[in-house]
Amino acid sequence: MDTTTAATQASVTVATIRHWCRYGAVAAAKVAGRWVIEAASLARRISLTAKKTVFSIETMTAIGGNRWIKNGHDRVYLNDWAALAGIETSHYNTGNISGATYQGETISNSQAYKLLASIDQVWFDAATGKLHCRYGYSESRVATPAEVWQAIVSGVRAAIAAL
Repeated sequence: MDTTTAATQASVTVATIRHWCRYGAVAAAKVAGRWVIEAASLARRISLTAKKTVFSIETMTAIGGNRWIKNGHDRVYLNDWAALAGIETSHYNTGNISGATYQGETISNSQAYKLLASIDQVWFDAATGKLHCRYGYSESRVATPAEVWQAIVSGVRAAIAAL
């Protein structure tokens, strides 16, 4: 089935379905540049989504977070938040971006830099049990910082569900 049908069936956005496909939360393959999703895999994913996603130190470190304890704070920093948001970049040897996509769609290199600068840090606070972010200094035409933050939260939930 295609992403639109899958999104309707799962009651999520098409961007979430694409994210699930990229991170293996559903069995899917790209055919002619479009995702084709297996119905049985989607049904299994929908049943997992019905369960409550648990944010904990263990789950955050399992998806790649780094624990930090200092001055009474116990946090897990998600340094690879861009991948969780669906921002993929390739780089030249100089370190400059040579190509970029956001949630599967090709974007310009300058917009990729702006998306990456829209969020400064992402962390899980063990005391409150919540994800937090500090917004950066830039805003892209592709997505607002709030939209990038929502993509990060969706990506974290999908990554935890895929554990």
